[in-house]
Amino acid sequence: MKKEEIKILLVDDEPDILEILSYNLSNEGYKVYTAANGAEGVKKAKKKLPHLIVLDVMMPEMDGIEACEIIRNSSGLKNTIITFLTARGEDYSQLAGFDAGADDYITKPIKPKVFLSKVKALLRRVKEDESTNEDIVTVGKLVINREEYKIVNNGIELMLPRKEFELLSLLTSKPGKVYKRDVILDRVWGNEVVVGGRTIDVHIRKLREKIGEEHFKTIKGVGYKFVL
Repeated sequence: MKKEEIKILLVDDEPDILEILSYNLSNEGYKVYTAANGAEGVKKAKKKLPHLIVLDVMMPEMDGIEACEIIRNSSGLKNTIITFLTARGEDYSQLAGFDAGADDYITKPIKPKVFLSKVKALLRRVKEDESTNEDIVTVGKLVINREEYKIVNNGIELMLPRKEFELLSLLTSKPGKVYKRDVILDRVWGNEVVVGGRTIDVHIRKLREKIGEEHFKTIKGVGYKFVL
């Protein structure tokens, strides 16, 4: 996919931030849309169907967490990459963001060059998804459709957020194999993206709730593995 075909939506209530980030992204050749609050962001997301959404957390009318939850449940946006942009770096914000379905988390202030680097890392996943052929894998009672980002668990179809799907896909690629935490971060989130230390734990907890606690074993101090 060419840069001019990639759509990015920036949602922030600070005009200066929107102007700076929009200017730099446009200069790179991306198609950029902006919104000044969560409610406006949700409307534009449904209309434009962007590949990447950058959401501020603290906004008037509707905050980023609520906007993210609505977007994740909207048709055509389930696989859109969502990253939060916020000055709040405490664990609560990160955990709330990941629970809402966010893929990543960027703390501001951030330099434009660093921001562009992170955007490119995030969009690399879009290109990887497009270049992957249809791949349907059956693991026990699980059927994983990597092309459609769809899961069938014991006959029940589930739509998982992108990061939960990719984590499940990685762990089930070799049932019984222990994946170290640094390997999981690199394979699922990419080594160019900074995420909180509890990111993996949050996503594993969500998968346990949806797929079954017995399938995900914690290897203390090492990582996780999927068991049949």
